[in-house]
Amino acid sequence: MLLAIDVGNTNTVVGVFDGDELADSWRVRTDPHSTADELVLLYRGLLGGHRITGVSICSTVPAALRELRRMVVRAFRNTPVVIVEPGTRTGVPILIDNPKEAGADRIMNTLAAHHLYGGPAIVVDFGTSTNLDVVSARGEFIGGVLAPGIEIALDALASRAAQLRKVELTPPRSVIGKSTVEALQSGMIFGIAGQVDGLVRRIRAELGAHATAIATGGLASLVIKESETLDRHEPHLTLIGLRLVFEKNS
Repeated sequence: MLLAIDVGNTNTVVGVFDGDELADSWRVRTDPHSTADELVLLYRGLLGGHRITGVSICSTVPAALRELRRMVVRAFRNTPVVIVEPGTRTGVPILIDNPKEAGADRIMNTLAAHHLYGGPAIVVDFGTSTNLDVVSARGEFIGGVLAPGIEIALDALASRAAQLRKVELTPPRSVIGKSTVEALQSGMIFGIAGQVDGLVRRIRAELGAHATAIATGGLASLVIKESETLDRHEPHLTLIGLRLVFEKNS
């Protein structure tokens, strides 16, 4: 079985593949201060009886990746490991000014999106930031958009406005909020949906083609029902990319 690990700024998504099928997955908090020994205990607890024959990793948190490397050496000795970093063969041409700036998760999303849906495509990743990654018809990563994520925007409002506070992220009864809580929920959920719809339409106009818009990330389920432009929902897109890149490098 393949162990796929996607280390994000807020959460780490862990998946186990049995061939092409995702057999199990977990979402845990990313702690860049966790030691390799603590990670060994965490992963042994999660994996239980799964027999791991390969490991594929991508990370946007350098401090967490350092300890994760040490954990893999200890817990999965003599197991093939692929870590997505500059020089790793991904099969994704990166057509931006400085290819080293492209996060490994964005490249994995590009790889998986083109594999599943072809191109052109737009991956909308709802995480710590809201990323819109643009995939060409040939599977190239040609750039995208970065915007504050839903939780970051809510945290900023709560910390900077004395009369506002953090609220449960759930759609309110109507766009016109009848309370402060509903007004905040409306701004977060419907506001982000409107932002994404506007950006997707602009990207499609710039491409001159209808690009399939694919929602992924931990917060995608909050927005997809309110969006007019998102075509698909694939919550495990990055993990699928990690499986594909492992196969390319095995």
